[in-house]
Amino acid sequence: MAKSPGTADAQIILQLYDLRREAEMRKARNWWLVTFWPQTAEEFIKIASDLGTQENSWLRQVGGYWDMAAAMVLHRAIHPDLFPQAEGIRQIALGPQLLARQSSV
Repeated sequence: MAKSPGTADAQIILQLYDLRREAEMRKARNWWLVTFWPQTAEEFIKIASDLGTQENSWLRQVGGYWDMAAAMVLHRAIHPDLFPQAEGIRQIALGPQLLARQSSV
């Protein structure tokens, strides 16, 4: 891995950004950030287990996006110094939800 991010890293970040701009992903991200604030593990599991619902689809879509993006960083497909700067606000916005979910599990 190069010592500093290069144009290939920038291209991947732009492609990730394009995925976030897709209409259904925008709805899913809005639901995740505005509406989806489970207070217990049971509330989370209820939506995660309710296959076929819009909320379950959005949960899987947003979770899958972040899982994919994080895997790219962890496996060095994206330079680890570039990703937090490009995606920092989303990580901050998701942080409280993820911590709340972990503490209730």
